[in-house]
Amino acid sequence: MTLSAFTFTPITDPGFYAVAVPAVLLMGVSKSGFGSGFGSLAVPLMALAVSVPQAAAILMPLLFVMDVLGMAAFRQDLDRRLLAFLLPFALMGTALGTALFRVVDPRVVAGVVGVVTLLFLAQRLLFPPRADAPPPPRWLGAVLTVTAGFTSFVAHAGGPPVNAYVLPLRLKPVVFTATMAFLFFAVNLSKWLPYAWLGLLDTRNFATSLVLLPLAPLGVWAGVRMARRIDARLFYRLVYAGMFLTGVKLVWDGWF
Repeated sequence: MTLSAFTFTPITDPGFYAVAVPAVLLMGVSKSGFGSGFGSLAVPLMALAVSVPQAAAILMPLLFVMDVLGMAAFRQDLDRRLLAFLLPFALMGTALGTALFRVVDPRVVAGVVGVVTLLFLAQRLLFPPRADAPPPPRWLGAVLTVTAGFTSFVAHAGGPPVNAYVLPLRLKPVVFTATMAFLFFAVNLSKWLPYAWLGLLDTRNFATSLVLLPLAPLGVWAGVRMARRIDARLFYRLVYAGMFLTGVKLVWDGWF
């Protein structure tokens, strides 16, 4: 291996940063729970300038910082029982993503996630649940959370599938936010060794992550301030809006 392989030089293309800066800010805000669905737009946005695997690799160190900040901000609001149910299935999804990463086209995965997200939103719009409606069955939660772990591994797009199960539970915004923060901290942490094994964590990607790093706490800070002050109905409307935009973008990336 040559010395040039270890050159610690970030991406310098201005076009990359034109899409990466808003992508990182969106991801940071989503880590606070405010506009949760919007975070899944980060990789598709960055994929306008780099490949999906490279975008996912660049975001890895940033996600670690964002997750830690999100957990610190909402550590008192966690639903531990829900997290204990979701976490094993999410980790099963990341294991599946590791096994299939080389054989599954990320564009196809993105397209499927987008279709499922839009179908979920259409169902919620056309057949809104009653206030006394029972929560979704746990088997559906298991399937959706495995899917979330898989899509998180492939394209950092784990939010929409797990949201489809958790949103109907009608949690308080801060409880929803805290539980998702702890869940995706564990999911994202579980990706480090597989990403290294797959050769995605090279020095150029890491150097680019460091350039973008100051944006991570800025996005989380803004989102935390908003999430603690926002009305619950508006909060969930924004989550649905984020999921809609994410679904449309993922369908476009996957099928067109």
